[in-house]
Amino acid sequence: MTGWVRIAGLGPGNEDLVTPEVSAALAEATDIVGYIPYVARVAERPGLTLHASDNRVEIDRSQHALQMAAEGKRVVVVSSGDPGVFAMAAAVFEALENGPTEWRDIPIDVLPGITAMLAASARAGAPLGHDFCAINLSDNLKPWPLIEKRLRLAAQGDFAMAFYNPRSKSRPEGFVKTLEILREECEPERLILFARAVSRPDEAIHISTLAEATPDMADMQTVVIVGSSLTRVIERDSAPIVYTPRFTPAKDQE
Repeated sequence: MTGWVRIAGLGPGNEDLVTPEVSAALAEATDIVGYIPYVARVAERPGLTLHASDNRVEIDRSQHALQMAAEGKRVVVVSSGDPGVFAMAAAVFEALENGPTEWRDIPIDVLPGITAMLAASARAGAPLGHDFCAINLSDNLKPWPLIEKRLRLAAQGDFAMAFYNPRSKSRPEGFVKTLEILREECEPERLILFARAVSRPDEAIHISTLAEATPDMADMQTVVIVGSSLTRVIERDSAPIVYTPRFTPAKDQE
């Protein structure tokens, strides 16, 4: 049997947002590898083995997947959202680059999914409708001074910004610092969107401004989107729409 690895994105939570390509890979797999809550989203069936592990063992998990594939198994490594956005695709390729030479002959495919910032943006309207960037606020794998530098440069460049991993119980101070930096660089009326558990039953969308935002509005299940200076709200009787126009006025292009 020829083994393979497919690194798949399960989307933000709703099963309707899992792509047909990913569903087909899950149906062919002999083994599923991933973080405990993501593996739990895969239905058990005869002939399928689930390998769930903790969130901080990405390289061990990747090595395990590659070794099983080298032994002829059909392995799907699952991530939430998209596997190439702050998720398992990069970890698998790190393990591949530093692993045995024979692993490089393993067929490996990355199967995209709907990442959280795109699901959140779609739910709110189109806050990422013009230039934007995504920043992971976790300092587990990079130092805080680098995060601060990127925050300031993105704000100075007037990007809309999507923040992953904004605030956890173990490091609540990071998002406090983030709001302080943004308030130094941006006007107080800058729009900020807190999108929690998008597409799941407990979904919550909250639109605020930088002046009114508080750190406790975010947790690890929240994607935070900060608008550019041009991002605006269309008020209406139903849910308001947040969007960033596609154009930049000439006076702002200098």
